[in-house]
Amino acid sequence: MDTDLTGLRWFKSSASSTGGCVEIAHLPDEGGVAVRDTKDRYKTPHLFNRHEWECFLIGAKNGEFDLPS
Repeated sequence: MDTDLTGLRWFKSSASSTGGCVEIAHLPDEGGVAVRDTKDRYKTPHLFNRHEWECFLIGAKNGEFDLPS
């Protein structure tokens, strides 16, 4: 995915901590997202296409990434 990341609107969850979290930005034209670490915003963000992001969200909502009990 070759994407221009300038001018993206980044946001993070209201549940995130002050110690660091991740931010996402919706990618124009592609329907995907960019994800970056709030502690090091100058590193290259990870890019996910629409299908990858939708699969991740479904898995997160279903508890697939919950920490073990």
